[in-house]
Amino acid sequence: MSKKPLAFQMRPKTIEEIVGQDHLVGEGKIIHRMVKAKHLSSMILYGPPGIGKTSIATAIAGSTNYAFRTLNAVVHNKKDMEIVVQEAKMSGGIILILDEVHRLDKGKQDFLLPHLESGLVTLIGATTSNPYHAINPAIRSRCQIFELKPLFPDQIKEVLYRALKDTSRGLGEYNVIITDDALNHLATACGGDVRSALNALELAVISTTNDKSEAEITLNIVEECLQKKSFYHDKDGDGHYDVLSAFQKSIRGSDVDAAIHYLARLIEAGDLTSIGRRLLIIAYEDIGLASPQAGSRTLAAIESAERVGFPEARIPLANAVVELCLSPKSNSAYKALDQALADIRSGHVGEIPLHLKDAHYKGAKDLGRGVEYQYPHDFEGGWVKQQYLPDLLKAKKYYVPKQSGQEKSFHAIYEKLEELKKK
Repeated sequence: MSKKPLAFQMRPKTIEEIVGQDHLVGEGKIIHRMVKAKHLSSMILYGPPGIGKTSIATAIAGSTNYAFRTLNAVVHNKKDMEIVVQEAKMSGGIILILDEVHRLDKGKQDFLLPHLESGLVTLIGATTSNPYHAINPAIRSRCQIFELKPLFPDQIKEVLYRALKDTSRGLGEYNVIITDDALNHLATACGGDVRSALNALELAVISTTNDKSEAEITLNIVEECLQKKSFYHDKDGDGHYDVLSAFQKSIRGSDVDAAIHYLARLIEAGDLTSIGRRLLIIAYEDIGLASPQAGSRTLAAIESAERVGFPEARIPLANAVVELCLSPKSNSAYKALDQALADIRSGHVGEIPLHLKDAHYKGAKDLGRGVEYQYPHDFEGGWVKQQYLPDLLKAKKYYVPKQSGQEKSFHAIYEKLEELKKK
């Protein structure tokens, strides 16, 4: 086929052709207002692969009167950028669409900065990485940052219908019909990746029509062409930490279904290490003293998962997640420690009471070390009233027990000891 790939052919040429991203290009929204005013500022578009970052950048540029050029921060060198700048000087300004903008090296960046500053070059950068993590502050500070969202299935179906009917850029020259099941599968199984859906549709149509006067695209055909769900999960990317965050917060919130969903995402990404680390911290941070045995049981599940590997590893992990979700929750222990750390870091330390200081050396007694210390085991119940905190903090209360799960018993003991201290 002599034509360029369908996904490239179907790129929107104006913002009116853009499907989705209404929060940016919808009537009255920021990018829509920029385009209508014919006054663009430099910007960075970021989001997962295949959702149309470069397409939207091209549509934005195509909706203005300015010339625009497209480069890739990895493939193209400084000389390519110099050519763009020379063209900008001749035409009075230019829009530079720069793919993989987070890969811009220092030499290219230093060359571009003054031209961005003067407005000679308007940059529209595209990246899959969170700009706040991946892009140099010097570039970032000169750009507005816009996050693009994956399209919903109905929006992807709109793009697919458009491609099937378009005779100049799409597949309208082919006499095909597509079943509802096939169309729904393309729209949902691509995981929001429009490029993937269009590529699969193109393959399905071209491989099915041949010399037939009419061809039917069925579910089986598109399943073969799409192969599997396009699941995007960059272990080093921003989305990875979003999934881990949602995973922990779902367990903390006792939502089993949500926690299992996010566990499935992490398993699909094959990230056993992150799952284990996060589950172990959850067992101590969120379950804590409400179920002290949860930590050791979670560790056992993680070790089992590591020993057997995927796909069987999912079984002990699922057990651990469900148990942690349905366990009573308490963060009282580490919250107490955080308060103590805050006191220490702000200078509220105080002197250790003399009777608690080390007395295991000659002359310690002459210094008053340990002289008045009372050994609790010598007293009934193994407890004796004496001061342990420094004078500066002697009335301080860090630990506040919760009446949750097994911590109820700690609460009772704590309250009894507090009463004894008052006598």
